[in-house]
Amino acid sequence: MKSEPDPSDPFSFEGPEITDSDGCQIDWHKGKDVTVKTIKKKQKHKGRGVVRTVTKQVPNDSFFNFFNPIKASPDGEMDEDSEFSLATDFEIGHFFRERIVPRAVLYFTGEAMEDDESFEEEELEEGDEEEQDDDGDEDDDEGDFDPKA
Repeated sequence: MKSEPDPSDPFSFEGPEITDSDGCQIDWHKGKDVTVKTIKKKQKHKGRGVVRTVTKQVPNDSFFNFFNPIKASPDGEMDEDSEFSLATDFEIGHFFRERIVPRAVLYFTGEAMEDDESFEEEELEEGDEEEQDDDGDEDDDEGDFDPKA
């Protein structure tokens, strides 16, 4: 983490900045690694007709890949996709830290889901209030519609 402003441009300092992250190696039990998918293919020899099975492991999208961040080059430069990926991962990690971890027990017991539903209802009610005019009528998208015509 870098918490000092850049000496050449001290007014651009926006607070501490995460510059590097180290994940740890997860020791998966055999056959339980969700970050890789095992693919088995049967191959037949053209000349002899012998069939053999080839097993190959390919990377699989998983939540646990979050803990294996992209490594920056020694000069600190990254391509645009890598920067976007790291920024997205940072936002997700920050969300976990601020919202999920402090309320983990509530999520486990199901109480947090009830809180989320009531929060959504409050947002909907606030949105309905904003749609009303000064005279209390709700806005209509139809504009000059006259039902008598």
